[in-house]
Amino acid sequence: MLPAAVMLASFAIAVLSGPSRVDLARALRGLSPDREILVELRVPRALLALWTGGALALSGVVFQAVLRNPLATPYTLGVSGGASLGAVIAIYAGWSTLAGLPALSVAACIGAAAVLLLIVAVAGRSGRMSSVGLLLAGVTLNSMCGAAILFISNLTGVLKSFAVTRWLMGGLDAPGYWTLFGLTGILTPVCLVIFRHGPEWNLLAIGENWAATRGVATGRLLLIGCIAGSILTGLVTALTGPIGFVGLIVPHALRMRLGADHRVLAPASFLTGAAFLALCDVFSRTVLAPVEIPVGVVTALAGGPIFIHMLRRREGIAL
Repeated sequence: MLPAAVMLASFAIAVLSGPSRVDLARALRGLSPDREILVELRVPRALLALWTGGALALSGVVFQAVLRNPLATPYTLGVSGGASLGAVIAIYAGWSTLAGLPALSVAACIGAAAVLLLIVAVAGRSGRMSSVGLLLAGVTLNSMCGAAILFISNLTGVLKSFAVTRWLMGGLDAPGYWTLFGLTGILTPVCLVIFRHGPEWNLLAIGENWAATRGVATGRLLLIGCIAGSILTGLVTALTGPIGFVGLIVPHALRMRLGADHRVLAPASFLTGAAFLALCDVFSRTVLAPVEIPVGVVTALAGGPIFIHMLRRREGIAL
């Protein structure tokens, strides 16, 4: 219950905080400009922050279980790299819309889906999906996407190069409500699938052979985890750009507090990740107002020291 209360509190803070003051009573009466600021800017942005933080934290839990690697993040499999490459191609080509939709988001989704298909094809080529195969394929494709991004960025002019850099920093904008409805409609069943397989993630995190001897179809479960985590990562990255550290530090922090039972860890990570990113977005909007810091920069600057502090406490390292 505590993570849910923290998430709701962070949502309220995100809606009520900003570089300009909003009179809540005026906004509720529909008076301008308070209503527009509250309803059209802050509420959808706060909801996007909650979905993004929750999705990244939950995908971090899944990938750490699937790959049995404590350093696995939502970007380990390269899906974020594919989304970034798609967005960079759209910026370089000067596309504004694709099929009537924002070109950046559509191209990012296509890039993420293409990388996911390649990973599954490469890792499952031998007829048996394995965590090692997924990890090696993901790291390789992620490196290739990063090299392609650098190459294309080098070909662009100053303005497009700035747009590429700005997108790669990760940032939140106020989306339309239809975009939020679509995001909710896709991500909600994905999250429920992950929660439903909590006992199997516990067995898989110990080892594939251990899970197999207890009746778990490990190949199928690995595929479910790969696809579910990639959908969570790819969709939010398509809307916000890559935002790091959320999927690394939130699961680790909760694992130290709550233990490694994924039946508890998965939903708690979603709620805590949502709250964490919403608060980071508040900081990015207010600390240097009216200048706004990309929230991806805030999570990286905050996440690094937090993770080092957790590592010191866990390992007793003197730094």
